[in-house]
This record gives sequence, C-alpha cells and structure tokens, in this order.
Amino acid sequence: MSVPPLDRRTFVLTAASAGSILGANDRVRVALIGCGGRGRYVARVMRDAPNTEFVAACDVYEPNASAAREWAGPDARAYADFRQVLERKDIDAVLIATPDHWHAIPAVLACQAGKHVYVEKPLALTIREGRAIVEAAKQSKAVFLMGTQQRSATHFPEVAEMVRNGRIGDVRYVRVWNFVNLTPDGIGSEPDAEPPAGLDWDFWLGPAPKVPYNRKRFLSTYRYFFAYSGGFITDYGNHRFDTVHQIMGVDAPRTVAACGGRFSVKGAGDVPDTLQVTYEYPGFVMSYEMSNLNGHGLGGRTEGMRYYNARGALDRPNGMAFYGTDGTIFADRIGYEVFAEPVSRDNPAPRVPVKRLNTQDATPLHARHFIDCIRGLMKPVLSPEDGHRATAIAHLGDIAYWTGHKLRWDAAREAFEGDAGAASHLTRAARPPWDIL
Repeated sequence: MSVPPLDRRTFVLTAASAGSILGANDRVRVALIGCGGRGRYVARVMRDAPNTEFVAACDVYEPNASAAREWAGPDARAYADFRQVLERKDIDAVLIATPDHWHAIPAVLACQAGKHVYVEKPLALTIREGRAIVEAAKQSKAVFLMGTQQRSATHFPEVAEMVRNGRIGDVRYVRVWNFVNLTPDGIGSEPDAEPPAGLDWDFWLGPAPKVPYNRKRFLSTYRYFFAYSGGFITDYGNHRFDTVHQIMGVDAPRTVAACGGRFSVKGAGDVPDTLQVTYEYPGFVMSYEMSNLNGHGLGGRTEGMRYYNARGALDRPNGMAFYGTDGTIFADRIGYEVFAEPVSRDNPAPRVPVKRLNTQDATPLHARHFIDCIRGLMKPVLSPEDGHRATAIAHLGDIAYWTGHKLRWDAAREAFEGDAGAASHLTRAARPPWDIL
C-alpha cells in the first residue's frame, strides 16, 4: 500500500483536539499506536487506571492491530495509518510504542493535534528529532511523558538523597552496564523474502531507507539494526542514563569517547556486540559498558535480594554503581544495596550503614502517573527536556563509536565543538514523503 502524501500545515489546521485537562470522573480515551508486545503491555497497565479506555489500535501490521483491538473491546477501532487516529476528535491521548525510527513523526503530529502523549523510550532516533519533539511538546498544552518508567520508581529518590547529601561521601565515578550473552549466533539470519500477509512493509520502513523485507528487521529484533535504532545503548542504556541524571543532578556531559566493535556475535544486524563509552560530567566520570558476549555483568549477590533480569546464579546483568569515598551503591530497576568502605586499613568498621531494598518494576506506576497528569492530579515526573537529554546521552555514545573521536559536547547549543564528522550524525536523512521534521 502506498502512503498518501502528508501536508503538515493542512494536518495541523484540521486536527481538532484541545489537549484539555480532564476531571477525576471524566473518561480518558486513549489510542495505542504501535501494537507490539511492549505497547500492549503498557496499554494493559494504563487501562487499569480508573475511567480509562482504549478506543483505537493502530499498527501497519494488521494481526497486531487486530489483536490489540480485540483486547480493547468491541467499541475500539483498528487502523493502519496513525494520521487517521490523530484526526479523531474524541481521542484524548496516544500511547506511542512503535519501533524507534517511528517515534518522532507521530509524537510531533500528536502534540500539534493537541493530544496528550506517552512515548516509549528512546525519545527519538536522532538528537535533532528529539529536539523537534521537545519543541512540539512546548507548543502543546497537553501532557507529554516519555516511558522511562524508572522515574516513577520509589527507590531511586532514596538513592538520590543518599548521593546528593553525601551519605556515601564524594561520588566521582559512576558505572552503567548492560550485559547479555548472545553468542554465537545473535538473532540468527534469514534470507530476504516477501512481507507476511497484513504487513505494509513500505509504511513500516517509513523514513528509513528502502530495503527488501527481512524478518530479522521486523518485530522484536529491529533494534539490532542502526537503521531503526541506536542499539542496546539507546534501548537499555537510555533508562539508566535518565536515572543517573536524576540521582546526580546533571543533564549533559562535557566530553564523550567510545570504543567497541562487532567481534564475536554472528547473525543479522550491524550494532556492536561490545561497547564502552566514557562520559566526562562536571565533577565525575560515567562509564557505560555493554557486552553481548557475556551475561555476568557485575558479579556478587546478597542472599534474599532480587536482581533485574538475572538469569544465572551470580550474574547482575544490568545496573548502575555509584562509587563514593565512604561507600558504594549498586542499584537496578527493582532495588539497591549500600556497601560501606572501611574506616581505615587497620579498622574494618564500616563508614556508612549497610542497607538493602527491593521494589517492583515501575511501569504500572508510570502508566498510571500519565493518566493522573491528564486529570491534573500530578505534574509529570520528567519533562520533555529531561527525556530528550537522557536519550541524547545514548546517541552521543553511538556517535563517538561511529567516529572514533573524543567529542566535546556543547549541550546548550546541542553541537559538537570543532567536529564536522560528528555533527553529521546529529540527524539522518528521512525518506520521502516522511521528510517533514
């Protein structure tokens, strides 16, 4: 199916939603754009909020749209084109859970249409796209929230209090890591083929380069291709960078340097299987480490503690570590532990109290928070600018990897100092007719 041309000015003028704040007893009518597994999960927990219903399900893959519509109920409608969703006057909000290369256009147009917007991370495929979303959200009167659900977690404010108030001393080094063993074949390989029934492959590609259909580029494995994603760093890293910003009270590094490559993992895709990025922030250094060759990550566990995505007996495959002069905090999505430094070489007494805490994944809290913000009961726990800055950190890591340069970043101008090669990666050329941002 060919995509009809999009006249952005006409679309904005004819869109007719006010983005108004709803009362506690008003029904919030939501549309799901992107009906894969993550989209359906977030929609399910979002609908648990009182007086919330999903009235539309949109996906270029008809089986996914139909499955979401059936879940939503008999009054919901299925769509293949998100623009038809945004034209509906009775829809208050949209949940955007498309592949990463399809975040920016629906998000910007939804803001311009006055819809409340919840968009999954990463905010956008490039830094320039992210800035376009931020500016559109500023112009809108509606609620905008990025799906970095760790912002709604109850334990990270405790970690922030300990770090910012010197409970573990001076923190000058922070580690972030994502490990998973994908050896030897990664996601495997398949030959190009005809798209499956019900899939508009050209629409799925959208602004990305036109290529033949390959199942490995589709559904759950698209993030292994730079054409549609930034790889693991923009997927898992984005969450943790936002949390580091929240805890350390920062929003941008001064310099970025990276190294890595695709060394051992075979199969489809072009993202690295090993990546290390060093970020220099004012007053501390952050190291991001990603490996698809080993799932151990940071080893060592405490009996009785639960760890996010742990698979083996001792692995800790995802997390953050805040190294202070008096103690260290290891944290992940569902808890944290405080480990103390000894008073001295001769005195093993701990300098700080040891503490451990477990919580739950905060996706349900974050989704409910979005609905509460629409009702005017709360203010968003992170701004569009916060979300953009956290996603930009991941993009900076990729750009440093692609160029092999140590980059100096001017966050105020969103520009690199004296590096035209790096600057060329701030955006990507979009394929017509989607070159509208």
